[in-house]
Amino acid sequence: MKMRRGGRPSLLNLALLVTCWVVGQSRATEMEIELKDNAVQCFYEQIEKGQRCFLEYQVTRGGNFDVDVALFGPGDRVIYQKQRKQYDSVDFTTTESGEHYFCFSNEFSSFTHKVVYFDFATGSEPPITDEIGKTHKAFTQFEVSVMKIHEALTLVRDYQTHHRLRESKGRDTAEYLNERVQYWSLGESILLVVVGLCQVFVLRRFFANKRSQI
Repeated sequence: MKMRRGGRPSLLNLALLVTCWVVGQSRATEMEIELKDNAVQCFYEQIEKGQRCFLEYQVTRGGNFDVDVALFGPGDRVIYQKQRKQYDSVDFTTTESGEHYFCFSNEFSSFTHKVVYFDFATGSEPPITDEIGKTHKAFTQFEVSVMKIHEALTLVRDYQTHHRLRESKGRDTAEYLNERVQYWSLGESILLVVVGLCQVFVLRRFFANKRSQI
């Protein structure tokens, strides 16, 4: 990307610079996985020493919405380990370079599948203005607005993800309760019919006995 000496970056150049800087500084993975009963799924990542990492997860469907989670560093060193958690987050800084991995386990469940959402990010995203300001000392009002919009959209995306997960979990709970209500209503209807038939049968026998005695 070429730029004239002493000139301000155009909107397109500014957007490209922002995108390249963000991608170069941080990597993030968001995924939703299906965890079958008695199953374990692990995810691996090569991370350099001194990198800040963040893992957030939440069980959105299945059973009691719980799962076993473990996070390991090089040499199978345990960084984080929890059992039967519905949701949680862990923020840590790597102390050595090498392969880090985390695993979700549903081994304690023999019947129910789980759906797990997780967000794993490595590196940090410093303020955009700090990096761009090294080469451009002054910004137009429009350029500052673009940077503020970028930061606001990042925050909005996080809120949307959070509410989407809550909506998915709430919908699954509502469908589960609706299914149980339907079964209960069907059982009550059958019970009422059986009780009605039994009452008719008892009353008919009662009057039949009276007639026979007369």
